[in-house]
Amino acid sequence: MTGCGKQKSQDESLEQCNSVYYWRTDLRLDSTERAFLSQYNINKVYCRYFDVVMNDDGTEPSPNATISFSDTLPAGIELIPTIYITEDCMHKPHKDLAKKIVDRILQMNETNDISNVREIQIDCDYTSKSRQTYYKFLEEVRNQLSSKKYQLSTTIRLHQLSMPAPPADYGVLMVYNTGNPLKWQERNPILDYRDVYPYLSRLDDYPLPLATAYPVYQWIRNIQNVRVEHTVEAEEILKVKHAMEKERPGLSRSIIAYHLETDNINRYKPETYEEIYHH
Repeated sequence: MTGCGKQKSQDESLEQCNSVYYWRTDLRLDSTERAFLSQYNINKVYCRYFDVVMNDDGTEPSPNATISFSDTLPAGIELIPTIYITEDCMHKPHKDLAKKIVDRILQMNETNDISNVREIQIDCDYTSKSRQTYYKFLEEVRNQLSSKKYQLSTTIRLHQLSMPAPPADYGVLMVYNTGNPLKWQERNPILDYRDVYPYLSRLDDYPLPLATAYPVYQWIRNIQNVRVEHTVEAEEILKVKHAMEKERPGLSRSIIAYHLETDNINRYKPETYEEIYHH
């Protein structure tokens, strides 16, 4: 029982909320997407601002695929600028990278009249090779944010649960892209309970407060000139969610769907979304 108590208090630092990722290069919402935000009481939108990738000659990281803002979010929804950084940017330290990224985010907020930002999220698929450089980079980002009283969150992939926790206020556990894309005939590479199962035992002890992100997208690939569509069955998402929350009940507090798009909204019944967002 003591384990439950310890872990419960960890996630209770997170507010109870429903969120979505927004992962397109233009913030533009149609009526279905707006209705979704309202219907499921979405409080936060984690909005991808830009990617950071190594430049063409491989010497330094540079921004790529920056979002533009044709629309604004409905009033009362918090926007969280989210930056995806490729892992090779973290193979060695890059001077002033944290400052450049934070300055660019603040500039984009100002240019596009985005106020009420209280947090930045960094998304990186770090490995044991890049982890120390990445964690140092996160510390530098935190230092940049401290005068602004911003929070810092970072994504955590299942394979990263075995590593020490990163220096962030909380992590978002990404419960998708769990499988090996090469073994697509046996498993759904987006999400399969069998790929998640080995990590369940690590959840209880992981020391960082965790929100959870579940996939509602479709992945279409060409494999040997054959179009292959990967879509996760609602039952599989819910099976994984229930198994994870059984190990760590606090994971039900803060739920994020990846990602906001009309096709994804229409892919599942409203009851499925109600169950995904069920606290």
